[in-house]
Amino acid sequence: MNEFIRNVEIRWSDLDPNFHLRHSVYYDFGAFVRIAFFTSNGITPQTMTQHNIGPILFREECVFKKEIRFEDKVVINIKLDKAKAGYSRWTIVHEIYKNDNILAALITVDGAWMDIQKRKLARPPDIFNTAFEIIPKTENFQLL
Repeated sequence: MNEFIRNVEIRWSDLDPNFHLRHSVYYDFGAFVRIAFFTSNGITPQTMTQHNIGPILFREECVFKKEIRFEDKVVINIKLDKAKAGYSRWTIVHEIYKNDNILAALITVDGAWMDIQKRKLARPPDIFNTAFEIIPKTENFQLL
């Protein structure tokens, strides 16, 4: 897969008192794109429930490059930066662009899969691997 991109619409409630995007909305946008990718590629909430597994985050960081305002057109992608063999742990990067390819922010997420009954880290079922294998990769992708 070359790229996976989603458009997002800025709502009035997404703005802070300075009339630009609130910092927490960037994280919401990243979560939206991750789940959209997973769902589009077979890792649905039903599939996760069936296998008693769900994603957890260890770290989520956003580097803000340019402010986003109400009238801006925003797109967000997903890229896999690092992954442990078997995709039990991973680092995903989201690039947020505004108005014709101006990089506005970078979100980096370190995560893993957790057995939701045992409450312990778990290796995902093989059907999850298929989805992770097609996530677009960063230029410096590492399989650990």
